[in-house]
Amino acid sequence: MDPDHITLISFGYSGKVLPKDIALDVEREFYLPVVVRTGYMDLSEFYDPARRQYNGNTILFKIDEEFASDGSKTVAIFSVDLFIPILTYIYGQAFLNGRAGIASIHRLGNELYGLPKNEEVLFERFRKEVIHELGHTFGLIHCHSTTCVMRSSTYVEDIDQKSHQLCNKCRAELKTNH
Repeated sequence: MDPDHITLISFGYSGKVLPKDIALDVEREFYLPVVVRTGYMDLSEFYDPARRQYNGNTILFKIDEEFASDGSKTVAIFSVDLFIPILTYIYGQAFLNGRAGIASIHRLGNELYGLPKNEEVLFERFRKEVIHELGHTFGLIHCHSTTCVMRSSTYVEDIDQKSHQLCNKCRAELKTNH
C-alpha cells in the first residue's frame, strides 16, 4: 500500500533545528504531505551502559511497532547517540521498503568535532539525514552518485559533500516503485 503522507516525530529534541523546518524539503522530494508531531518514549531500555549509546536496532523496531501507521512513512528524530552492534555509531537507519526510520541529530553538530557551532551546517546535515532515511523506506538503496542524498555517509564530511536531493536515477526509481 502506498503511503498517503509522511510523519516526522520529534522525541525530546529541543534544539533550534526542528522537523517542521525541513517539512517542505521532504514534501518536495517525495511528493507527499508531511505531518510533524512530538512523541514520548522512555529510552532507558535501549541504553547500553558499556557503550554509553542507544541501540538503534531496538529503537527502530519500537518505532515501527508503536508509532508507524500503514498510511504513513514515519521518521523518528532523536538527540541521543545511536549505534548498531556492527558499527561504532550511526546517524540513522530505516527499514528498506518499510514504514519506519530513525535519525539522530547527536553527531551532526560541529561542536562534537571541535569546530565552532554552526546552526546552518547542522540544519543541512539534519535535512539530508532525514531525507536519506525516508529514501530507504521508499525502497531506495545507497547510491554511487557523489551528490545524491542516498549516498552512504560514514562521516559528517560525507554528509556535507552530498546534496539534500535525490539524483535523477534515484528519483526515477522512486517513481517506478511508488
